[in-house]
Amino acid sequence: MSALDRWKLSYRQFCCIYALAKPNWVGSAPNSALIFSVLRGYSMDMSSFVQRIRNTQARTILDAYFARSCTVLVLLGLLVEPAWGDPSIGGDSGDTVDPSSLSLTFSEEFDALDVSEWGPDTRWIAHTPWSGDFGGARFSAPMDGFPFTTENGLLRIEASRDKADQWRSGLLASVDPKGKGFAQQYGYFEMRARLPIGPGVWPAFWLIGLDRSKATAEVDVMEYYGDKPGGYSTAVHVWHRDAPPSSKGKRINVFRDADPTSFHTYGVKIDPMFIRMYFDGQMVWKADTQEQHRQPMYILLNLALVDEETRNQAPDPSYMFVDHVRAYSIEQ
Repeated sequence: MSALDRWKLSYRQFCCIYALAKPNWVGSAPNSALIFSVLRGYSMDMSSFVQRIRNTQARTILDAYFARSCTVLVLLGLLVEPAWGDPSIGGDSGDTVDPSSLSLTFSEEFDALDVSEWGPDTRWIAHTPWSGDFGGARFSAPMDGFPFTTENGLLRIEASRDKADQWRSGLLASVDPKGKGFAQQYGYFEMRARLPIGPGVWPAFWLIGLDRSKATAEVDVMEYYGDKPGGYSTAVHVWHRDAPPSSKGKRINVFRDADPTSFHTYGVKIDPMFIRMYFDGQMVWKADTQEQHRQPMYILLNLALVDEETRNQAPDPSYMFVDHVRAYSIEQ
């Protein structure tokens, strides 16, 4: 917002303050015509403003203290940038999403897979960048045929027992331990996948904020628990270093009608105001965007097992199939 525009905005605010507050100061009725003209965004110059006062309040003298107060407000308006003039809080903030109208910033079609255990210089690594692997199956370093294979544009992630009867599976993260790789502030992130079924399986598509110095910002786009086959969970978390965590989430009971073993899209759109979750392009939940989520987020997808007894009931092997992972920017 230019200095001139800010002056005009502050001046309209001055006009509105005068019209609303004047009854309390000089005992006259509110100037409704002036109020409505301000609310319409009508921009008056000073001469027309003075003329309006003369015409409607000819015998009223504006209180000197009130005039000084309004002058201070106008000057503050010139010095302080209005919140909606800050480009960092602009963005989409609409409930619908149409990827075809957005700018594609990341596209993994799985014609091949560029992955290493820890990087550097590969598109994916096979662990969480902070070495925080989890669940009842160890995430394996990539090797020939396990846990990742690609064929006909599909990624297959396998969970199975090894020769020592230990569960192993696979995770992909789009940045390495040094933070190199793909991360994006705001936008729409999407995975198209088929999920495994059966007790113990725990596939997920999620995002983590790059800056973990004070807190970890997490967005769980999709977490599916095989022992709860009627739907999946979606959530937003802030894991504070020195305070209790902040979490909100919702159970999305779409699999009462849809089939989790069929391909579906799981998406999230993040803008400065809201985090919105989508299933097959339809919004299923939204939450306020917390400050910690207003930063570049990177992508993770995995087939884990729960760290409970039910993992021993999981089908061996279990497979998760992924058709694509994409990210799009939104207009700021």
